[in-house]
Amino acid sequence: MPALSLIDFERDALDTLTTYATIPCLSPDYDHQWSQHGYIELATELLAEWARQRHFANAEVSIHRLDGRTPVLVVTIAATTPGNATAVVYGHLDKQPPLGDWSEGLEPYSPVRRGDRLFARGVADDGYSTFSALLAIENMEANNIAHSRIVVLIEASEESGSPDLEAYLDELAEHLDNVELMICLDSGALTYDRLWVTTSLRGMLHVALTIKVLTQGQHSGSASGVVPSSFRILRQLLDRVEDADTGDILLDALKCEIPANYVDDAAALAQEFGDVIAHELPTLDGLELMGDSAEDRILRRTWFPTLSIVGMGGIPEPEIAGNVLRPFTTAVLSFRLPPTVDAQRAASAVVSALTTDVPSCAEVTVEVVTADGWMTPPLEPWLRDALDVASREAFGRAPGYTGEGGSIPFLASLAKRYPAVQFVATGVLGPQSNAHAIDEMLDLPMAVGVTNCVSTVLGAFAAQKES
Repeated sequence: MPALSLIDFERDALDTLTTYATIPCLSPDYDHQWSQHGYIELATELLAEWARQRHFANAEVSIHRLDGRTPVLVVTIAATTPGNATAVVYGHLDKQPPLGDWSEGLEPYSPVRRGDRLFARGVADDGYSTFSALLAIENMEANNIAHSRIVVLIEASEESGSPDLEAYLDELAEHLDNVELMICLDSGALTYDRLWVTTSLRGMLHVALTIKVLTQGQHSGSASGVVPSSFRILRQLLDRVEDADTGDILLDALKCEIPANYVDDAAALAQEFGDVIAHELPTLDGLELMGDSAEDRILRRTWFPTLSIVGMGGIPEPEIAGNVLRPFTTAVLSFRLPPTVDAQRAASAVVSALTTDVPSCAEVTVEVVTADGWMTPPLEPWLRDALDVASREAFGRAPGYTGEGGSIPFLASLAKRYPAVQFVATGVLGPQSNAHAIDEMLDLPMAVGVTNCVSTVLGAFAAQKES
């Protein structure tokens, strides 16, 4: 099949993708007034209108809306071959916040192209997915490549843990019908020289922990030494869940035994790429990384439980910090969980550790959001062969297989609903793509390569259903 080229992508997608990049369509967790602001609606309508301009023999573009929930864009392309099997291609359009000051010449909502890279918030995570999915299918039809019935599903709450997705999966259950293949375009890549297939994802436990000691702040000269510091109590509570010296998680409910095949995969990656995890991170010179080896760091990112403090509240900026004993401290804790750990069980263990026998009888409150991890089911021979062909044709190399340290709640949800379905999780989030961080970037040739791989896999799916 003739491949989609970068010129094709620039002609058919880049203008609308660039317009999408200007829209601050933050996920609901980061914009509680998302409905009033209308940015998610604006982005959804923009992508829907672009979808309507694509050239398919028979397609329907619809926006589904449920009260109080973010919308979902659904593009249904009728099969060009007999059979009732459905393939689902997934992406999302909501964005993370800007995070901070971007580098000189770059801004989150003012897209900038530098060579073959496009810089703006949301272009790689996961704005490109709508364009990649539909251009892949359009290219198939333009070249008379048969495909099954395909549903492209683009949600708008993924960056908040996909709280709206289950309701839409219920609503769309009959429409999705006989799903046998799911392709997720929201994952990562270790390099830009091949298709990377995600074999596992960690789960997530998001905890907002507040320690309160006063009804209002007091002069530190009069209160310190008498009223316990909320920050000191926070330190004590954190020591219950994490070893401050090593960073190791202390609670057994957040741990698991790593399957032997994943250990072997990590060893193989380390042998081919060296210390690939360390190389891709913008660490300061001389920083001592966690982990004893390249293999260990790969496993730490994909199978170890970890804790990151991602937000703090109740603490003034240094410029306005007075001599005040603060009334409360809030810490936002982001736990990454091994793929096979039950997130609800982990949450119960963490909440118990943080709220039982609190030092000094301080007032503690917690708010918890969970998402389960995921492991791909064994790939059927036709799909493994198709991925190999896809990567070699698009990139000239065999595909790579690796776990990811992040979470995609959609995959865990769908795996429970469709346990026999074949899954392909892939994406463009490679080195310096900076998902969630400043200077987010989409590597355009990688997006084109992934698009061509989607075409190949969808074609192989239809062909094996006919045989």
